[in-house]
Amino acid sequence: MSDLLGGGLGIPAYRRYTEQLWFVYRALEDVTDDLAADPVAGPFLRPELARTAALERDLAHLGGPGWRTGLTPLPATAAYADRVADCARTWPGGFVAHHYTRYLGDLSGGQIIRGTAEKTWGFARKGDGVRFYVFEDIPNPAAFKRRYRAQLDALPVDDLEKQRVVDECKHAFRLNGAVFRELGEQFPLSA
Repeated sequence: MSDLLGGGLGIPAYRRYTEQLWFVYRALEDVTDDLAADPVAGPFLRPELARTAALERDLAHLGGPGWRTGLTPLPATAAYADRVADCARTWPGGFVAHHYTRYLGDLSGGQIIRGTAEKTWGFARKGDGVRFYVFEDIPNPAAFKRRYRAQLDALPVDDLEKQRVVDECKHAFRLNGAVFRELGEQFPLSA
């Protein structure tokens, strides 16, 4: 990510990264209706967090109207999206771990990525190409994150299950790191 946003890699690498996010966020958001009534996962499914439409708008800006043509996930991305989907089907606490890791990460550090991408490639401020990082329906991100974390601390599960959720958060970080490694192999810095 530092090579990408530091200008060492170009827009094609940024586009490929954005494509990978699309696969992961589809896995997170395609199950919203299925999990809405779940006592563990349901309360976290907030419409103001939805990112798929913003990703699609960014991808249309980056790749034109045919941006879906030939689109494939990296193997690490497929594994990541599969893990999210598996948790959504079988383990709501695990799904919450992935939800927390992605959404709060992008709500926080994503603002730095957005600003750097705007400067590096000249995207309009909060415009097409970086809309994924713009949470228009969250007027106070700090307050939203505090409420989210309080809700996470109050998960209606026992301490053993809470530890399993923490462990799954760590697994989500590893899965995300694997995506970056594969992107790095696809877009190596020239010497």
